[in-house]
Amino acid sequence: MSKNNIIMDIALRKSNQRKNTEKLIINIPNSIAEQRFIKIGGINQWITIRGENLNNPILLFIHGGPASPYSIFCPLLRSWEKHFTIVQWDQRGAGKTFRKNIKGSHGTITFDRLTQDGVEVAEYLLNYIGQEKLILIGSSVGSIIGTRMVKSRPELFHAYVGTDQNVSSDTQILSYQMTLEALHAAGHIKGVQTLKKIGPDPSRWSRQDFDQKNQWAVKANTTVPNMIMDIILPSMLSSPNHSIRDIIDIFKGMNFSLDLLFDELLTSDLHKLGLQFELPVFIFQGDNDLVTPTKIAKEFFDEIDAHKEFVLIKNAGHLAAFARPDQFLSELNMRVCPAIWPSS
Repeated sequence: MSKNNIIMDIALRKSNQRKNTEKLIINIPNSIAEQRFIKIGGINQWITIRGENLNNPILLFIHGGPASPYSIFCPLLRSWEKHFTIVQWDQRGAGKTFRKNIKGSHGTITFDRLTQDGVEVAEYLLNYIGQEKLILIGSSVGSIIGTRMVKSRPELFHAYVGTDQNVSSDTQILSYQMTLEALHAAGHIKGVQTLKKIGPDPSRWSRQDFDQKNQWAVKANTTVPNMIMDIILPSMLSSPNHSIRDIIDIFKGMNFSLDLLFDELLTSDLHKLGLQFELPVFIFQGDNDLVTPTKIAKEFFDEIDAHKEFVLIKNAGHLAAFARPDQFLSELNMRVCPAIWPSS
């Protein structure tokens, strides 16, 4: 999508919001469509709960970013709500939760704290909806939190689905190398010069270096939907539940949270959590992801000990669930659900 398309999305914002409002209506017995603050980790945090049948399995998304709420993607996942009760959670420091606690009541933001919050959200949902376990999806930076959650409290979860899976500093190293190669192949001199100036060692990167590397990874990946222009910005602008102020707060929260999580993000290593998992593990990875390279995700998958499956989401880069929601849903129904209920 070009900048002209984004300008068009801005011009059609109200119309697109009205269409999505209609799309998101659920008038079915035993359904749920709620959004509100709940008390998690001692502060008010925002959740969205949507599904056509409360007897369906709960699917909790742990968003990436850091602090990039996936509640903007509710219209993209409308078809999922026939099969699952979908929960989006604006984490501490993210989106509507960031705004609610903007005066300093957000508390500490670390991966440990976000993991504890996530466990509390899972416990709340199971009690509120009345189920024993739920399915957890961890996406991008959220895959670090999600992996920590299922390692610490496996009894709460039917299965873990990692997507855009972060693993360790190797993720960043290979992302840099693949992005540089793609820019070379495209003859993008400015991009090549920028990445060479940044250098290949994540331990030497500044926050700005990290941001620039990711921006160039998105620009260089021209064979799949553009994460920013085709997925995030159109969804932000057309979300009926996000005002312009909400969108501004999303960007503020992302800057705020990355400042606090940056050092942890670049040094995180999921191997240190242990490679044995007490629940089924699925990795659904875009087949052409330059931000969290599929090769590193597959190597991590090969190392873990669990009932497990690895799935490539075709013609997708980063944010594979939202680039190809139909295939992702099909894989959830075909692979994850039978692993949870083998007799079904």
